[in-house]
Amino acid sequence: MPTSPKQKVALVLASGGAKGFAHIGAIEALEECGYEITSIAGASMGALIGGIYAAGGLDKVKEWMYDLTNRDVFNLADFTFNSNSFLKGERVMDALKAIVPDCLIEDLPIPYCAVATDLKTGSEVVFSSGSLYDAIRASISIPMVFTPVEQGDMLLIDGAMSNGLPLDRVARTEGDVLVAVNLDNYEWDDEDNSQQEGSIIPSPLRKLSRKIQAGLDALSNNYISLTYDTLLVLMKRNTEMALRLTPPDIYLNVNLGDYGFYDYDEAESIARLGREQMKGVLVGHTI
Repeated sequence: MPTSPKQKVALVLASGGAKGFAHIGAIEALEECGYEITSIAGASMGALIGGIYAAGGLDKVKEWMYDLTNRDVFNLADFTFNSNSFLKGERVMDALKAIVPDCLIEDLPIPYCAVATDLKTGSEVVFSSGSLYDAIRASISIPMVFTPVEQGDMLLIDGAMSNGLPLDRVARTEGDVLVAVNLDNYEWDDEDNSQQEGSIIPSPLRKLSRKIQAGLDALSNNYISLTYDTLLVLMKRNTEMALRLTPPDIYLNVNLGDYGFYDYDEAESIARLGREQMKGVLVGHTI
């Protein structure tokens, strides 16, 4: 008997630092439940995971990510104490390229785009062609963490600053469903397009590592922490607007409990939560 065609999915993956490992599990759940991802768009960590998936290298990269220890994460940190950041971000890119070689976005088997933000104008910058890793590197340029990327007259920083859930940028295919995976602390009600506010989002610096929480308490009210709190409010409002303007057909806002922005040594556990919760969301949808 002929098999039914798989339901096509236009997948959008949000920013979120290490919380973005949940995207790996969400992708696995979609595939296991009979969905076919036919296009993908992402911001920041969503751009990284989505780009690696579009290039066909997610299985290899996830194994590397799952094996990362605190020491490994520290060794990937190429410190540069300049005036606008403390990490160059080159070691991470080199490590990924060693597993999945760079390629042109337009040559990927799955249509893909990543978003970044021009710091000079505040404008969104969409990468849908050119080097995959150049796009990823620009999109993950977290302010004050990774060195901004200079491109022409632009100074590019994290895509979350302008469009952290790029629902309006993903390529669409006739008959597909729009699926969004968010990593925030509020819920989307797709029945009436309203939000229910959740708990206040703590500063990422306060969640840099649960292992050294006591040492970070001293940072609770300094200008760095307050700057990040301000950026998170901006990103949250941008995402709320994106959901209002382009409501997804299927929406998952992953509840990650105590896992935070910098828990890069917890990739497998975070991915497991994304997988379990995406399967739970898909139960109510037919394909």
